[in-house]
Amino acid sequence: MPLNISYVPIGLACGILLHAAGFNTILTGLVSLLVFSGGAQFLIASMLVINSPLLSIVIMLFFLELRYALLGSSISKYLQGQSNLFTFLFALSLNDETYAVNYLKLSTDKKFTPSDALQIEHYALFVWTLSTIIGSLIGSAISINLTVVHFALTALFIYMIVMQIKSLLKVLVMLLTIGLSTIFLLLMKSTLGLVVATLLASFVGFMVESYIRAHYKRYRKNIFLHSFKNPAGTPEEEDEELEEENK
Repeated sequence: MPLNISYVPIGLACGILLHAAGFNTILTGLVSLLVFSGGAQFLIASMLVINSPLLSIVIMLFFLELRYALLGSSISKYLQGQSNLFTFLFALSLNDETYAVNYLKLSTDKKFTPSDALQIEHYALFVWTLSTIIGSLIGSAISINLTVVHFALTALFIYMIVMQIKSLLKVLVMLLTIGLSTIFLLLMKSTLGLVVATLLASFVGFMVESYIRAHYKRYRKNIFLHSFKNPAGTPEEEDEELEEENK
């Protein structure tokens, strides 16, 4: 219930913005059922407002939602023995919040079953879809200046960026993405430039992080390189630090 309640204000805002981007109430409900991702639906609204081509929107959504392949694979071990239909319905209604709740329950509560997990997902999907539909109806009843839509979406994505800043590496990848986005938007004269910039910056960040993880002993005493490390650490680093403490 706390999860469902938290969906209401965000769903209302999402429904209002989707209506401002050109979605009617039926389409708003349909995209909520099929996509079921607040970040993705806000992205759809923002890209439609700036008249982005359909291909750019699909590609951006693909990479934005690609994380669900990892989430789904990590929770799949708790769904062994279920039918293909059950797995399909579970995957269709999986999102970040329901994954967090269900993974915790499935891994710690022996009485919690896959059917319970599916029920949580469907409750969340129902509340989210209903909230966006009500938001769409509100949007159809009032006039919204698209400038407000731009401001709201910009504020949302800035917030999402700030929440991800946990190391110097992420800050540098963010700055690299901004620079590359500007360059490729000017060169390609299309929002596909955003896709290219995002992929390149992500690849650079991945390579740097992989190198640091492989050589973390070298930068442990280097203050500058140490700031690149994820503050949460890795299992290997924790084991190494534990061995040193024991010595």
